[in-house]
Amino acid sequence: MGKIKIEPFMVAGIAVRTTNAKGKAAKDIGALWNKFMDEDIQSKIPNKADSSIYAIYTDYEGDHNHPYTMILGCKVNSSKGLPSKLISRHFIGGNHLQYIAKGDLTKNAVHDVWQNIWASDLKRIYTADIEIYGEKAKDPTNGEAEILIAVEN
Repeated sequence: MGKIKIEPFMVAGIAVRTTNAKGKAAKDIGALWNKFMDEDIQSKIPNKADSSIYAIYTDYEGDHNHPYTMILGCKVNSSKGLPSKLISRHFIGGNHLQYIAKGDLTKNAVHDVWQNIWASDLKRIYTADIEIYGEKAKDPTNGEAEILIAVEN
C-alpha cells in the first residue's frame, strides 16, 4: 500500500447504479463486466489513453454501505466520436492509497482486497475509487489489478 496522486482524467464506457446491500453489487457488477466483455465495449471506445480497463466507483450517497455508481471502461483523451450508448465522465484525481489484488481476478482476489479496505479505518473521501486492469491483468485467472482508494490529503 502506497500513497499516490492521480491527475485529472476522463473515462468512457458503461455504468450501473448499485449498492453493496443484499449482494446486489456482486450481481450488478458481474452483469456489467459480462456486457463489457460480451459486447467488446473496449474496442468501441475511441481516443483511448492506454489499453487498461478502468472500473470507477463514484457518486456515493454516503460510505460503501450506500448506493453508488460503477463505471467500466477506458481512460480516454477525448469523448469525441463516442458511440451514443456509451458515457464519459471527468474525474478530478487527487490523493489515493494504492493496493494490489493478486491471483484469480475473476474470483475473490479483488473482492478480498475490498473486504480489507471496508474493514479498515481509512479516511476515505468517497469521490472516485479506481480499479485498473492493465498489462498484469491480461491473464485474469492469475493476474494483478491496482485498486486506488480516494483519501484525504
